[in-house]
Amino acid sequence: MTAPLLQPPLAPLSAHGRFWALVPCAGIGSRAMAAGAAAHPPAGGSSPAPAGEGSSSISTLAAFSAAEVAPSVLTGPLPKQYHPVAGHPMVLHTLGAFAGVGRLLGTLVAVAPGDHFLDAHAHAAFFVVECGGPTRADTVLGGLKALLARGAQPDDWVLVHDAARCLITSEQIDTLIDQCAGDSVGGLLAHKLADTLKTSIDGPGGVRVASTVDRSNKWLAQTPQMFRIGPLMDAIEKVGSNVTDEASAMEAMGLHPRLVPGGAQNFKVTYPDDFALAAAVLAQRGYGTTLARFGGERGQVTVTPGKKNLF
Repeated sequence: MTAPLLQPPLAPLSAHGRFWALVPCAGIGSRAMAAGAAAHPPAGGSSPAPAGEGSSSISTLAAFSAAEVAPSVLTGPLPKQYHPVAGHPMVLHTLGAFAGVGRLLGTLVAVAPGDHFLDAHAHAAFFVVECGGPTRADTVLGGLKALLARGAQPDDWVLVHDAARCLITSEQIDTLIDQCAGDSVGGLLAHKLADTLKTSIDGPGGVRVASTVDRSNKWLAQTPQMFRIGPLMDAIEKVGSNVTDEASAMEAMGLHPRLVPGGAQNFKVTYPDDFALAAAVLAQRGYGTTLARFGGERGQVTVTPGKKNLF
């Protein structure tokens, strides 16, 4: 009798295997949009200030002309993953880190149908598939099916990573692979909670503290999250599209993913202020990975198609 797909093996899996990356890139990220942010740049393009110089930076498209953005993208707010951070669309910083991981057989960027934004930034380090769905889980499921269609096997590992976690490093990705390739379930990068955690209630004058929560065993889930393609597909299909991350789907199947320490800098760009913080971290790092993978020149602003900027 064949064992259930999600049953952990009796012995640890080999530390060697086949690895793929999947970057869901089909959302909008409405919480990142400042009030009154422009939906798209003026016709003909512009040369605004670098990202990080005030809140207006997230409502402009430094280094892109209108011709570089597909009409399907121009019909609504520009998704946050395409907003410029340190002269490149945010997602290119993310993809630059994955391009530095030699063990990956490929990195799939799962975009919404009709989204051709990345056509202007095509690179051998990744490939784009229009398999995005209405929820993150739907997009991940579509991406997993696309990987299988490309030649991936159900026993291959997949590292699913948020497009908006643009400060991930190649070293952190390699560490996750090293820690989880021999694990029977898989795991995720996570950051041990440092702040005191409160629950709230509505009270006189506004929201008030209800209680303090023990933080000793609390972690902030990050990405990448690394699991076998087959078990992850089965989990998402059984749990449903409302699951918010891959680890939650695996947990719902009775499994316990491994927690691998990540770092405070691997945060998800979610709110307007996060753009300036991400740009500051990239400046401190010297933009090395993105510059090496996708080109560009520091200190110059241009709207010339194919020419990138680093500040």
